[in-house]
Amino acid sequence: MAKSARRGPYFCGIDAAMDVVAGKWKPLILWELNNYGTRRFAELRRGLPGVSEKMLIQHLREMEEDGLVHREVYRQVPPKVEYSLTEQGVSLNTALSSLGKWGTERMRRMGAEKVPVSVEDPVG
Repeated sequence: MAKSARRGPYFCGIDAAMDVVAGKWKPLILWELNNYGTRRFAELRRGLPGVSEKMLIQHLREMEEDGLVHREVYRQVPPKVEYSLTEQGVSLNTALSSLGKWGTERMRRMGAEKVPVSVEDPVG
C-alpha cells in the first residue's frame, strides 16, 4: 500500500474517497490518464486547460502518495518523466465514471456548454 499523508479518521467510505479526489483537478487528472494513457507533464498540462503548473505538480505528488498515479523517471538527457494510473487509480476512475455520466446529463438539462476535447469523450 502506498504511503499516504491522509489517514482519517473517516466518517464513512465516501469521506475516505473524497479525501483522495478532493479539489477540481484530481478527478480530471484521473480522467486524462485513463482516456489518453501514459502522459508526460506537459501533455497533462495541455490536456487540462486552466490548471497551473504548481497545482498540477502538487496534485500529482499527492496522487502518487495515495497510490493512484505511478511516476516513472527515465535517467536520460534531457530528463523524461511519465505519469500513468496504478491499479487503484484505474479502479477509482471506474467508480467516478457514474458521476461523470450524471454530470453530463446535468449539463444537458441545464443547456451548459462543454469544453471541446480533441477526441470523443467516452463519458459524455
